Amino acid sequence: MRPVTVLLALLALHCSSGPPAPATVDTKNDACAFCRMSVSDVRFAGQLVAPGEEPKFFDDLGCLRDYLRSAKQLPSGSLAYVADHRSKAWVPAARAVLTKLAAQATPMGSGVVAHADTASRDADDDARGGAPLSASEFFGPAGLPGARP
Repeated sequence: MRPVTVLLALLALHCSSGPPAPATVDTKNDACAFCRMSVSDVRFAGQLVAPGEEPKFFDDLGCLRDYLRSAKQLPSGSLAYVADHRSKAWVPAARAVLTKLAAQATPMGSGVVAHADTASRDADDDARGGAPLSASEFFGPAGLPGARP
């Protein structure tokens, strides 16, 4: 096989692999890409991933929001994930159920947590009494990378 053919085949395979998967956060070493605080509690975390790029972690959903608002341009194929507050599983941010908590503090004070769905939110004692919050209300009209229009 010719080197050019191999290169094109590898490129096609890489491009067809689907959206980038969430990365694993290291709570002892990873810092927030916005405020530089340690990402010490995954339950409040978010991340941005893009093909060929290092993931960017955030210690509070407010930091992810503020980073997105201040970013001039994100790498092609970027996707935002948030952690389900109850299960700690990564969920595409555009599909997450957001809740403004009534009492619980978050690392940088946004007071917002995410869940994979309403069942996860309803099973989370910390989310009781919180107010539902849409992604557009919280993240703003620019939306989230990876969200369908």
